[in-house]
Amino acid sequence: MKFSIITPSFRNSAWLKLCIASIADQSGVTLEHIVQDSCSDDDTKNWLPQETRVKAFIEKDSGMYDAVNRGFRRAQGDILAYLNCDEQYLPGALKRVGDFFDAHPNVEVAFTDSLITDANGNYICHRPSLMPTRAAMWTRFPVLTCGIFIRRSVIHERGIQFDTKWRDLGDFWWVRELVLRGLRMKVVPEITSVFADTGDNMNLKENARRERGEKSRVTPRWIKLLQPYWMAQYRLRLALRTGTRRPPFDYSIYTMASPARRVVFRAAHPTTFWKGRLNLQSFTSSA
Repeated sequence: MKFSIITPSFRNSAWLKLCIASIADQSGVTLEHIVQDSCSDDDTKNWLPQETRVKAFIEKDSGMYDAVNRGFRRAQGDILAYLNCDEQYLPGALKRVGDFFDAHPNVEVAFTDSLITDANGNYICHRPSLMPTRAAMWTRFPVLTCGIFIRRSVIHERGIQFDTKWRDLGDFWWVRELVLRGLRMKVVPEITSVFADTGDNMNLKENARRERGEKSRVTPRWIKLLQPYWMAQYRLRLALRTGTRRPPFDYSIYTMASPARRVVFRAAHPTTFWKGRLNLQSFTSSA
């Protein structure tokens, strides 16, 4: 089983190096890492063309989701995923995902759990994935894209690609299409991925706020009327998923201070509470 990991890139040189390192050291799997760089004019142009650990395609695109679509179309792997520049995989993540797909040949989409860190790699929280449903996901988007893995057939046979009219909220509409099309999906209770909450992520910027407004305007009225119910349901499902308090644990990632070697951090007080992100009810992970 071969993995194809797609990374859309634009002016994120330092973060891209960490992302690449976290994919390159995955053991026990065959993989290709496709970087779709939109002609970055920062330091990326000085090193990416010579980076032997990736397949770099440096070409103009019409945004992040167009770049991901291009990478998916080029992908040769059996299992596909996309990882933004400010995201990483934990050691052995792809091996665990591959073992899951081997054991569940009928599953088309797997949702795994993710860690959230600050820009220095310090633990903020962890985010367990929940199965997205047609109604509830309008109110609370229950997955992070760094923890989504799909079979090649989702793109190359079913043709479910990202809608490129969106620049920041395409994740929501893409996952919604997976749900509406009835794909066979399953939550895998494994932490595989890391999202760095840098304070400058795309989902915090003006265009993301505008697109959340557009989404709100097309949200069915009955969904809005029942929003307290959906939020209560989300919290209950999260509590049932996570069970009792998780014990402290260690994780290792690449950091700006250590771009060539993983650094071990301690999650001393594990929590699912993402401080500062409560207002992003339909948060999607974007670099």
